[in-house]
Amino acid sequence: QSPGLRNLQLEKATLGAGRRHRGTSTHLVGSGAARRRRGRLARRRLTPPSPAEGSFDVAKTGDARIGFVGFPSVGKSTLLSNLAGVYSEVAAYEFTTLTTVPGVIRYKGAKIQLLDLPGIIEGAKDGKGRGRQVIAVARTCNLILIVLDVLKPLGHKKIIENELEGFGIRLNSKPPNIGFKKKDKGGINLTATCPQSELDTETVKSILAEYKIHNADVTLRSDATADDLIDVVEGNRVYIPCIYVLNKIDQISIEELDIIYKVPHCVPISAHHRWNFDDLLEKIWDYLKLVRIYTKPKGQLPDYTSPVVLPYCKTTVEDFCMKIHKNLIKDFKYALVWGSSVKHNPQKVGKDHTLEDEDVIQIVKK
Repeated sequence: QSPGLRNLQLEKATLGAGRRHRGTSTHLVGSGAARRRRGRLARRRLTPPSPAEGSFDVAKTGDARIGFVGFPSVGKSTLLSNLAGVYSEVAAYEFTTLTTVPGVIRYKGAKIQLLDLPGIIEGAKDGKGRGRQVIAVARTCNLILIVLDVLKPLGHKKIIENELEGFGIRLNSKPPNIGFKKKDKGGINLTATCPQSELDTETVKSILAEYKIHNADVTLRSDATADDLIDVVEGNRVYIPCIYVLNKIDQISIEELDIIYKVPHCVPISAHHRWNFDDLLEKIWDYLKLVRIYTKPKGQLPDYTSPVVLPYCKTTVEDFCMKIHKNLIKDFKYALVWGSSVKHNPQKVGKDHTLEDEDVIQIVKK
C-alpha cells in the first residue's frame, strides 16, 4: 500500500468532518484573562479593513457569490479561468494572484459570480499577507470553495479552517439554536429544553460575565457548547456552506481517487485538464440552494429562458415580487401558480405562499 493511499485513508476520517472538537467546558471557558483576550482579538479581526489597508472586494453581481480560498499555487486561478473563461494570471510560482479576480458563470438559469481570492497563509486572520482583506471578502460569499492540493490536503485544510474560524466564519454549520436576550434586571435566567452535556448555570454566568452581561434570558434548545454561546453573544458570525475542492487528481491513483469520493463535502477535480467539472457544478448548485421561478404573462406561455432566482430562505410570493420591483407588491391582488408548491394547477395564492424550484407564476394586479 502506497504512503499516499495510507494518508488518504487517514484523511477520509477527518477531511470534511466539520468544526473542531470542543473539549470540556473547563478547558474551553479557560481563565477570564484568556477569554477577554480572545474576545478582543475576534472583535479586532472582524473590524472592516481601513481604507489605508486597501480592499480586495468587488461589486456583487448575479444571484449568488462564490469565493475560492486556498494556499498559493493550488490551482484557484486555473479553476476560475477554465470555469468562467476569465483570464487570471497562472504560474508555477506562489502569489501570482495579488488581487481579487472576478468571473461569472451561468448554470441552470442562474448567474453566479466567482471570486478568485489571493492565496492565504497561516496567520492570515491576524493580517499576514493582507489576509484580513482576503477573509473579509470571503465573509460576503454565499458559498466558499476551499481549493486544496490533493497531495497535501489535510495540513492545508486545518490551517485554512482555523484562519476562517478566527475571522468569525463557520463552515457547513447552522447558527446555534440558542435564544439570548439582554434585559435591565433580574439576573441570568437559564432555560434548557433538552439535556446539556457542557453548559450549566454557572458556566453560562461565567461566560456572560466576561462580556459584562449580568441580566439576560438564555434558552438552550439543543445540546450547546461554550463556543456556541460565545458565537451567539458576539452576534457577528456568518454561517457559510463550504466545498473542499481537491485539485490535481491527475497525480494520484484510481484507488486513491475512490477514497476521496467518499469524503464529505469534497469534490476531486483536475482544474488543468477540466476533469470532473460536471460533478463540481452540480455540488455547487446543491449547496447554494437556489430556487428558480418562471414568469408567465397573461395569455402567453411561460418564459423558461430567464428564471427569477431566489435564495432558499426567501421564496414567498412577496419575496418574488420584491425581486422584480418593490412597487409590484403594492399593486398585488393575487397570484396564479403552477408547480410542486400547489395542489392543483393553476392555484390562486396570496403573497405569503411559499414557492418551490421551477414553479411558474402569474401576478394579477388590483
